Amino acid sequence: MEVTLNVALLLLSAAVCLMVFTGKRRRRLPNPPGPFPLPLIGNLNLVSPRLHHTFHMLAQRYGPIMKFRLGSIPCLVVSTPELAKDILKTHELIFSSRVKSTAIDIVTYGVSFAFSPYGPYWKYIKKLCTYELLGSRMLNHFEPLRALEVREFLKDVMAMGKAGKSFNVTEELMKLTSNVMSNMMLSIRAAESEEQAEVARTLIREVSQLFGEFDFGDMLWFCKSFDFQGIKKRSKDIKVRYDALLEKILTDRENVRRQNGVVEPKDMLDMFLDIMEGGKTDVEFTREHLKAVILDFLTAGTDTTAITVEWVLAELMNSPKAMKKAQDEMDRVVGRERMMAESDAPNLPYFLAIIKETFRLHPPIPLIIRRSIEDCVIDGYHIPADTLAFINVWSMGRNEKYWDSPLSFRPERFLEGDNAAIDIKGMHFELLPFGSGRRGCPGMLSAIQEVLIIAGTVIQCFDWEQADGSGRVDMSERPGLTTPREIDLVCRVVPRVDERVISGH
Repeated sequence: MEVTLNVALLLLSAAVCLMVFTGKRRRRLPNPPGPFPLPLIGNLNLVSPRLHHTFHMLAQRYGPIMKFRLGSIPCLVVSTPELAKDILKTHELIFSSRVKSTAIDIVTYGVSFAFSPYGPYWKYIKKLCTYELLGSRMLNHFEPLRALEVREFLKDVMAMGKAGKSFNVTEELMKLTSNVMSNMMLSIRAAESEEQAEVARTLIREVSQLFGEFDFGDMLWFCKSFDFQGIKKRSKDIKVRYDALLEKILTDRENVRRQNGVVEPKDMLDMFLDIMEGGKTDVEFTREHLKAVILDFLTAGTDTTAITVEWVLAELMNSPKAMKKAQDEMDRVVGRERMMAESDAPNLPYFLAIIKETFRLHPPIPLIIRRSIEDCVIDGYHIPADTLAFINVWSMGRNEKYWDSPLSFRPERFLEGDNAAIDIKGMHFELLPFGSGRRGCPGMLSAIQEVLIIAGTVIQCFDWEQADGSGRVDMSERPGLTTPREIDLVCRVVPRVDERVISGH
């Protein structure tokens, strides 16, 4: 009995010593380097409207992994592919949540899919997106719709080109991508009337800009009850306008379904209404969930696609040799007797390199943001739970350790050596325009096809120049969640193909 007691005491003492030793060893893990936080505000004094620029400059001083405090919120900032992989792949489940703000909660009814926690609801919608709504079958199903909308857009551009008129490319691209997404989602053309087009475009742009702003009320506990920046007021205004627009669309569709019945869903709205009315889901899916999902899709699939195509055009207009090389390739592979089709893209390697180079310099979402749900170790540093991790994709594209002459627009780099194998689907962490892993963009395949067909046809069909005849296109960025150009692109075009090629007659 005495021996047994002694053995038990010995084991207990060993366990206590091990716990103490382990605890001390864990406490010895350092924090990442970073700027010294001020009382109450942390490092908010260093923040600029273009946060990815701020982080890029600070990384030159503190290195590729850095701690930062946004008010009372601890943050981790990384800016190399290796560290991005550590967060998005090695510790993917720990960093599987996203941060929500007051603005996001208000506008999306508090049930946004894009910003929801990693749980049953998110998994259910992600599964629907992957296998039903945005899978390869639906991608092929909507190809004629994308082609039709692109053709209508090109007809308008052709008419302005023949008349010698200048036009706002930024607005026309937004109208086009809005038409594509609203047609896929709701079977309506958002730009059927100029008034409706303006409402849709304004809402999408306002939402993207609002979600990209930092609300001091979210970061400073003593500002929680105030609205110094007017963000809550703007959020409520956007929600009222969006809700009125969506409620009318939903009511009209429900009336049609009651009168005619639904044999086969014709768009994503029918699919979601089937889910909502069927009541056979494993998760709650209400009318507000439906509105929030539609908003997620419309904003993600409209703004970012239009922005990317505009950056492609801007870069090529500043690089006439690259433009000519792309057009020569189009002439060889596609010719001038028909419009480029989505199926032509794999046979256009230089054009695909242009798209990759544009994503490198101008990722549509410059910062991938995740939230840790438990303590972990990244690159030898202790990272506590509830830390916001910022992966600076914009900065990685400008890192001379990974890219020769990183500030130069040179598509040829993606046809040379190891770079030729780099894709844009999240497997190569040097280039992450759509994120990676479970929380990567669910609409990636659709977005890629849309960017390819729009960018490809505008390169094939027209020569482009600025309306004022000036030299270089201004490449400044506007602040926000995405990275649009600061100044709208206004151009004139000269047709390269016959009008009948675009009209289809």
